[in-house]
Amino acid sequence: MDEPESARRIWQALELPGIVDVHTHFMPKNVMDKVWRYFDDAGPLVGRPWPITYRSDENARLHTLRSFGVLAFTSLIYAHKPDMAAWLNQWAAGFAADTPDCMATATFYPEPGAAGYVSAAIESGTRVFKAHVQVGDYDPTDPLLDDVWGLIEDAGTPVVIHCGSGPAPGRYTGPAPIRAVLAEHPRLRLVIAHMGGPEYSEFLDLCRDFEQLHLDTTMAFTGFTEKNMPFPAGEYGRLRDMGDRILFGSDFPNIPYGYTHAMSVLTELPCVDDTWLRNVFHDNAVRLFGATGSCPGLPSAEPHRVRKAAP
Repeated sequence: MDEPESARRIWQALELPGIVDVHTHFMPKNVMDKVWRYFDDAGPLVGRPWPITYRSDENARLHTLRSFGVLAFTSLIYAHKPDMAAWLNQWAAGFAADTPDCMATATFYPEPGAAGYVSAAIESGTRVFKAHVQVGDYDPTDPLLDDVWGLIEDAGTPVVIHCGSGPAPGRYTGPAPIRAVLAEHPRLRLVIAHMGGPEYSEFLDLCRDFEQLHLDTTMAFTGFTEKNMPFPAGEYGRLRDMGDRILFGSDFPNIPYGYTHAMSVLTELPCVDDTWLRNVFHDNAVRLFGATGSCPGLPSAEPHRVRKAAP
């Protein structure tokens, strides 16, 4: 059986129309090439051999993703220095315009003017932001982000945020800075990437305390991750109970194993049933992202109106 057929059998058995993948990466070619070189060199934020399974040109990657039955996905971009986020957002807006099944994605960085380009992104129809605390090496409580978080909170736009300390800790990773951000912006709709690993329990606590928070399954539970960063067996009960707040994510194309593996490991968890799987693979994402904009596989509505950034 080929891989696309294997992937389709999983969601077809659940009587779903397909799946929504909230954690995929499409970037300008020069940026993606640099990311792949970093993985090839097993850079310090990777720390181990990490072969890229789906290393191909953009059109081939889109075809591959769709062949698995992915109805909607993201183009998670992220800035690691000043004067980068705004032009990445321009690229991502163009990519989404040319790729209707991609949810329009944007990013930000703690810098003067960030609130301006974030406000512009929201007004133009951005459906999801990406923040990468580890790679960006910035404090999410940086005062330069105060207005950014406020704008995104008001708009209700979800943010997929890599803030856990895996695969290697950063200066500002972990749950404490995120809890501090949420204390100031309690309505923020954050999606904690990678289930918050390795601080799985602490981020589950955060989700308990803030009902609008979500987790994505990106790389969690796979053989690659379980080897060095296993999900605690004692938390399977909470994982089951949090079934309406967990979203499927893959990290495609930058994964060191096949896409179907990321799906099948979820079906093999000891605590879940078909309702849980339907929520994770499709329904939760439709509820979270279907509130604004339009994208095949997701409902559509009028975009949020947001307050203007301060001059």
